[in-house]
Amino acid sequence: MTSNASPGQDSGSLDRKLLAGTLVTDGTITDDGVLAIEGDRIIYAGPASGYDSSVFDGAGFDGADKTAAGSPEGSGGIERLELAAGSLILPGLIDVHNHGGNGGDFPGAEEASARKAVDFLHRSGTTTLLASMVTASREDLLRGIGVYLDMTLEGLLAGIHLEGPFLSHARCGAQDPQWLREPDLELMAELIDAGQGEIVTMTYAPELPGAAALVDLLTVHGITPSLGHTDCDTATAAASLTQARDGLSSTGFDGTSGRPTVTHLFNGMPPMHHRSPGPVAACLTAAKSGYAAVELVADGTHLDPQTVRMVFELVGAANVLLVTDSMAAAGLSDGRYMLGPSPVTVTGGVATLDATGSIAGGTATLLDVLRRTIAAGIPLQDAVLSATAVPAGVLGLSDEVGGLRRGLRADAVVVDADLKLSAVLRQGAWLQAWS
Repeated sequence: MTSNASPGQDSGSLDRKLLAGTLVTDGTITDDGVLAIEGDRIIYAGPASGYDSSVFDGAGFDGADKTAAGSPEGSGGIERLELAAGSLILPGLIDVHNHGGNGGDFPGAEEASARKAVDFLHRSGTTTLLASMVTASREDLLRGIGVYLDMTLEGLLAGIHLEGPFLSHARCGAQDPQWLREPDLELMAELIDAGQGEIVTMTYAPELPGAAALVDLLTVHGITPSLGHTDCDTATAAASLTQARDGLSSTGFDGTSGRPTVTHLFNGMPPMHHRSPGPVAACLTAAKSGYAAVELVADGTHLDPQTVRMVFELVGAANVLLVTDSMAAAGLSDGRYMLGPSPVTVTGGVATLDATGSIAGGTATLLDVLRRTIAAGIPLQDAVLSATAVPAGVLGLSDEVGGLRRGLRADAVVVDADLKLSAVLRQGAWLQAWS
């Protein structure tokens, strides 16, 4: 690779960037690809044969001249990069279920801690993410929403995910049972008002009294219901997913942004049994039909690789959301951590709640999850789709992020042939130096 500047140092000042390598986006692979960026936008992404140098006012990338035309600090400076053999250029990854990383914890609702997590996650390749909170008191929920509203308006987050408090006691996992409750529309309305339109998704258990009214309230406000932490039967899950889909459609949402999701499928719900299929069967059926998208925490801890492969084969990559469910220990070594107010011990990369031994979130980054999904036998382009375009659609951001296409935000992840991180671009600026 050659460059006229040092990524991660002064190259952020260069407003034009040109990368040559293999592009993986929107379910396709372009081996001889070019990605052209001006400012914070993609102006070309596709085969080198279709690249028109006029996008840079006549500056070409012909495979011979790999140095900048003029001074790199000048207004016309272009940073040209030709990647090492086997390198891939992916869209920025998108995580819709994430509790933190690098010691930072979203459920704790402390701004400094949250900013530490967001900075780490962006630099790890997750250029778009929701801040996921957990079941907590009314006061703590409101405080957290206030913190993450500000960070969303600042452009650091894509919004807020509320994982609770309207969840099943029987399937609460690492959620604090003292704050679990039946759906309370007055409380939910207060949370919605505090969120000012930035609460994007909410996990709920459909069997609880008042859950149907809760789904109506969420969908009226454009909040995506996410079925999870539930002990319900198949019929209840199917009816709730249908209600959520119809509710989103009736309020003007359609396509991939007009469907409910399923919070970490298989985890936080009864296992599928041949005489009692439970919510898993309904969720798979809805996803197969394209009426829902199912989250998979494909980190090697939450799910067996064969389970991951089975779901992809059954419902298709376009209906799968790869997520991390990560907590503060993501990116760090084994030890003691917190998930909101709850002590967690990480041993061998597995986080468990001290009080119960339940799995307490993940310790992998989304790039780690992507790598393990591919190792499970999922084609590269399918795994990338489920970590980029699919979550972008669910968030209603397909015209902004989730792919390498003209007009989209210039978010990209460069990895080597083993999918190890090389560099990260977010909004056209280098976040991660070349490794």
